Amino acid sequence: MTRFSPRAALRRAAGSLAAAGLLAAASLAGAAAPAQAAGLAVLAIGGPAETALHPYPESGEPLHATLGITLDNPGADEGDDDYETEFTVTFDLSGIAGVADVAVEDTSDCEVTGTKAVCTDQGIWAGLRGIDDLLLTAAEGSEEGDSGTIRVTGQSKGATFTPFTTRVTVGGADLVMEELPFKERTNPGDRQKAPITFANRGTRAADGVLLGLVYSRGLDIPERYSNCEYTEGGPGSRGPGWTTALCSVEGSFEAGATYTLATPLTIEVTDRAYYDMFVYSIHENSAAQRTAQRAGAPFERGTGAVLKAVPVKAPVKGATARGGDLNPWDNFHEADFRTENTADFVAYGDKVAGAEGTTVTADIGFRNEGPAWVGYVRSGEPVATLDFTVPPGTTVTAKPDRCRAVTAGGGYREDQKSPAPRYVCDTSMSVLDGGGLDLPFELRIDRSSVGAEGAVTVRGPWLQNPKLPFDPEPANNTAYLIVNGEGEGADSGGTTGGTDGGSGEPSTPPTSAPDPDSSESPSGTTGPSESASSATSGGGSAGTTGGGGGLAATGSAVLIASGTAAAALAAGLLLFLAARRRAAARHA
Repeated sequence: MTRFSPRAALRRAAGSLAAAGLLAAASLAGAAAPAQAAGLAVLAIGGPAETALHPYPESGEPLHATLGITLDNPGADEGDDDYETEFTVTFDLSGIAGVADVAVEDTSDCEVTGTKAVCTDQGIWAGLRGIDDLLLTAAEGSEEGDSGTIRVTGQSKGATFTPFTTRVTVGGADLVMEELPFKERTNPGDRQKAPITFANRGTRAADGVLLGLVYSRGLDIPERYSNCEYTEGGPGSRGPGWTTALCSVEGSFEAGATYTLATPLTIEVTDRAYYDMFVYSIHENSAAQRTAQRAGAPFERGTGAVLKAVPVKAPVKGATARGGDLNPWDNFHEADFRTENTADFVAYGDKVAGAEGTTVTADIGFRNEGPAWVGYVRSGEPVATLDFTVPPGTTVTAKPDRCRAVTAGGGYREDQKSPAPRYVCDTSMSVLDGGGLDLPFELRIDRSSVGAEGAVTVRGPWLQNPKLPFDPEPANNTAYLIVNGEGEGADSGGTTGGTDGGSGEPSTPPTSAPDPDSSESPSGTTGPSESASSATSGGGSAGTTGGGGGLAATGSAVLIASGTAAAALAAGLLLFLAARRRAAARHA
């Protein structure tokens, strides 16, 4: 039976977030992939390089840490996803005998027997996913500094696995990031100070820390520090619209002490801001941690001042410390920013001409004339939909992959192969300022007529609620595809390109536009929902971003109703919140 339980969806979403580098625990790739067996996927096992455990207590129950393991299938396409094939992941625990004890949750698909733990699951799909966690505690009689390794292997008839080894150590630093009270309702040009503050609540000093700063396109940190390295649009699957900074801060950060930046960061709200996010994290600095956080993306070092951290006598007023334990869930925080701003989405049509029986290419789409970029960075659902009504007397013979056929009223259509009277094309979870969609359609002219028109409308993803809440100029949301307009040479034959395609300017609409059927949404539901469909994959986009990139909600400003993506990770993104709180409760 195919597993579509919330827990299975959560594991997949958590893996996607780890790939984006936003989970506190660094996910490291396994060893070099072995030669791939014919027709089999190659899954790389990964996880944290090291897991630290609280020493065994003199009284009471020992505190546990979680070991989260991921499986990465980077070479697969989403169309090849297999939800049926079973696999097992085996943990060799003999290397941690006398160092740590291992258990699993009651609801886990893992079982511990002696010096072995085996997890069973099913489904081999593209990208990064997680499996059930192991719960580790220091063994009775162990001492601080004791360590050992766990070797992880996998087996399946549908895949081969690269092995992975992780180290478990008793005692260690526990860096806890404190939450800052940001003002989350902002205006372009606003600036806020960010006195990043963290504590070491572990059992030993941290030899240097790695401060991670991730912020979306509408935010900026003007200073580029010389001990920080920066990348735009990466790493992982966040895509365009994000900046990541990794700052190596030198020093010995003692157990029991609290530290803050010698000079607070400045967070600036730019003219591009609308829905934005700032993520700040702290880890002990090491080559393995830096490699994990870079996730293969190219970084460039800053040239400004050196970012330093200094001890403080007490936590900064207004900052709230998370629970004190050796676990990655208290290493980071997120802040949401909702800026009073607009983005003007402008539809553009085309003019094509040809004789009966000929095929023409029409270039239609829309442009975001700004000033804001729009990214639904939490829900992961599409920002907008391009709605195209086919001109009478023509038949669509080829469409972009991201577009789907619907009924004339805009409702769900089972048949996606036969020509349809109408097509809808979702954007991904964000549209950059200056970006949009460029969509080439091939149409066959079945009968010659002068000036046949089809509407090209950029609207909200839900047909019953088509308004774009950020768009101040709805009049330019509709343009027209005109076939054989006057003077276009209807008898010339052959294929013609669009005269207006890609210009960002709409063709002149008639005095009245078609009224969409408000009784149905493109997905076949009867109205908007907090579980909206996420963007379909496919080409034809310009300046939009996709993939993972949605983050878990944390109780800060809700940006938009969450999505239950049919083909993306929106369903698991909000479930990630539950996992985070559950994990925090376990470790409290």
